[in-house]
Amino acid sequence: MIGTLINFFAILLGTALGLLLRRGIPERLRDTIVQGQGLCVILVGLFSTFSADDAGVMIRADLTCVIVCMVIGSLAGAWINIEKRLGDLGSLIEKRFVPNAGEGSIAKGFVTASLVFCVGAMAIVGPMNSSLQGDHSTLISKSVLDGVFAIFFTSSLGVGVGLSALAVLVYQGIFALLAAWIRPILTPDMLTQMSAVGGLLIMGIGLNMIYDKHHIPVGNMLPAIFLPMAYIPIVGLFA
Repeated sequence: MIGTLINFFAILLGTALGLLLRRGIPERLRDTIVQGQGLCVILVGLFSTFSADDAGVMIRADLTCVIVCMVIGSLAGAWINIEKRLGDLGSLIEKRFVPNAGEGSIAKGFVTASLVFCVGAMAIVGPMNSSLQGDHSTLISKSVLDGVFAIFFTSSLGVGVGLSALAVLVYQGIFALLAAWIRPILTPDMLTQMSAVGGLLIMGIGLNMIYDKHHIPVGNMLPAIFLPMAYIPIVGLFA
């Protein structure tokens, strides 16, 4: 859990710095900043989707796997309505702790930052390596990235970004606690496909930041990240 705690405090630190930065940014510039951040998020998603191994060789995602997982995962997530539940949780936190905040301001920051910080292979592999091997390097690298994103997210989306640290603590904490059971079934191919699916979702988050009026329900697509763990063994049976 040490690596996850480092990640938790990095987001809080980034939020605190972002709040200081936010005071010096005129309101008219914040929309431009959000769109610029959206482009950066899309770039992160592209790197996750088109990754390379240690030798620098490009690892190709299985397009069929990604499509099948996205379709089934999106249907499952839409049925559960994860997107609405995340929004309701953010709104509940907003009403409970900051009742005079602008409508949706904290909820939007919480949901957007939580999705960015939790989607991707690093949020899964990192806590497992930290728990099983005492190797915190993945989560330390992730903490630096998340901390920097938290600064700029907070400068435009507000204090709700800081609440995403709790989502990261719970999400990554679950993988850290269950690492001994999950790790043996995760193959390199599964991680590659999970990273590809996560990269697509991250790009969706970036597009939402740029085109706010045309919202992609990324939250409803979250189950797709985990479906390669089932897809690859099933396909292997018929290979």
